[in-house]
Amino acid sequence: MRISVIGCGYLGAVHAACMAKLGHEVVGIDVDERKILELSAARAPFFEPGLEELLHEVQETGRLTFTTDLSAAQGSAVHFICVGTPQKKGENGADLTFVDAATLGLIPFLSPGDVVVGKSTVPVGTAARLSTLVTNQEPNAHLVWNPEFLREGHAVSDTLQPDRFVYGVGDGSEEHPAVAILDEVYATPLSAGTPRLVSDHPTAELVKTAANSFLATKISFINAMAEVCEAAGADVALLADAIGMDDRIGRKFLNAGIGFGGGCLPKDIRAFMARAGELGADQALTFLREVDAINMRRRTRVVELTRELCGGSLMGKRITVLGAAFKPESDDVRDSPALSIAAQLQLQGAVVTVTDPEALPNASRRFPELHYEEQTEVALERADALLLLTEWQEYRDLDPYEAALVVDTPNILDGRNVLDASKWRAAGWTYRGLGRP
Repeated sequence: MRISVIGCGYLGAVHAACMAKLGHEVVGIDVDERKILELSAARAPFFEPGLEELLHEVQETGRLTFTTDLSAAQGSAVHFICVGTPQKKGENGADLTFVDAATLGLIPFLSPGDVVVGKSTVPVGTAARLSTLVTNQEPNAHLVWNPEFLREGHAVSDTLQPDRFVYGVGDGSEEHPAVAILDEVYATPLSAGTPRLVSDHPTAELVKTAANSFLATKISFINAMAEVCEAAGADVALLADAIGMDDRIGRKFLNAGIGFGGGCLPKDIRAFMARAGELGADQALTFLREVDAINMRRRTRVVELTRELCGGSLMGKRITVLGAAFKPESDDVRDSPALSIAAQLQLQGAVVTVTDPEALPNASRRFPELHYEEQTEVALERADALLLLTEWQEYRDLDPYEAALVVDTPNILDGRNVLDASKWRAAGWTYRGLGRP
């Protein structure tokens, strides 16, 4: 099929490359000329494992092209809207400027029977509004909401082998003509057994925000338990193992630490609360305020523990922060807990050095006042405390005996509870985890 992808940021670039991998003829469209030049040269403008190799592979077939000209969408049967929906400045709600602009810009190039597919995470009610805009211009076109479920660091596999598809169509029925067209788009993963659910527009819009809210709640729950464990002298890791054995609960996302960040969970739960308030259902989501508060409190807790590790004062202490990205296998620093903690430490008088395998260019643009060091070995030199805040494998694999030789004081705070505490203590380190004795 001929497919257009409007918006070539993280979601759109991955989706365009993966659709070409599935055999479709794809044009990716974005207003950012630099981004289009990079993608046209098969260079990913952000770090995502496997994406650059995939771009090379599919561009050699001629099935994937990129352009800044929106008229290139004309002639495609399916148009994916993959633009961002950031949090509004000074508000909790989602900014739909880019979604509206992409849809309005696409409308003049639609033909009868075309399917416009929204993949961006939007407040419930957006699809119905955009559907009206589309059908007013082209009555025989269809708007579907098909939420994405990508995990940064696994986006290529999550697109090619997703765990489910959701199609939100106007009447919510299997007989809707857009269903068969999307089935053709996703024929390969569907034939491999990926389950598919057809719903109405509002349900499809709610799936992503509801899923992210549940995951955020699970993370904040175990972090709240970490606070209780610290007060009681219990071990939150063992607690999580025990309750995770209950198959009604499960062990995934029950890892206590410094909390969640990134471009999705924080903004999505805030936008969900804002939209619920607009619908008069704000009381249903008041628990998400505490979920958000617990998450932000983790960052303050790390600063407090670092001060304890440094003998009660941060003034002049050399702190090395291992990790800047909000998660490993990503260069995304949006709402990164690690960078937020690093900035707070510096404000309180510490001399902070941040290192990360991929995220330093983005981090330095977001927090230019921090000191960055590419080489881990150099970053460790003369440190009074190490803070493992993003669990890259190379930090998990650090040898505590070798590291002890280059730091000034062997103190480490394991902000992700991924290190072997007994091994580090045996090497002479003062080890602190979160929610652990």
